[in-house]
Amino acid sequence: MTKVYVTYPGDAGTRFDRGHYVQAHLPLVLEAWRPYGLETVAAFFPSGDGAGTICICECVFRDDAAVQAALAAPQTGSVMADVKKFTDATPSQLRAAPL
Repeated sequence: MTKVYVTYPGDAGTRFDRGHYVQAHLPLVLEAWRPYGLETVAAFFPSGDGAGTICICECVFRDDAAVQAALAAPQTGSVMADVKKFTDATPSQLRAAPL
């Protein structure tokens, strides 16, 4: 299993449409990458004043090869294009695999 964490930096003034993210973007991610080995996806919204990280997404893939296949898939373009619809933040990615 390989996990990919996508984080969105920002503060209280950063545009981030949680409704679009949860109701449209995450289903798009699942539809696009499930055939390549994405198993689950979850979103977390840290509490507090909104400064720092405004959203964390956890994508759980079967293995590292599945991550590579998903990111190289033709559907990835539509996943990335959708980001502009819900935020102005620039997401960052971090991969984690069990030891």
